Amino acid sequence: YQPKWHIGDRVHGTWNKIPYVGTVGNDTLINEAQGPRVSVHLDLPVKFKDKVHNFLFVKPNELKVFK
Repeated sequence: YQPKWHIGDRVHGTWNKIPYVGTVGNDTLINEAQGPRVSVHLDLPVKFKDKVHNFLFVKPNELKVFK
């Protein structure tokens, strides 16, 4: 697996209809069944269903470059 994102890349996207901005931590392939995933360290925490998230795991194609 060749990663699309590199550590430190600035990205944005939506997760459960909530917009976020953050920094890529790791782009890796955990296993073939799940496919690749990217860890994103968020600039601001996201609260979803009474739980606060400081980082997210998303698919590489769900991210966009933040300029």
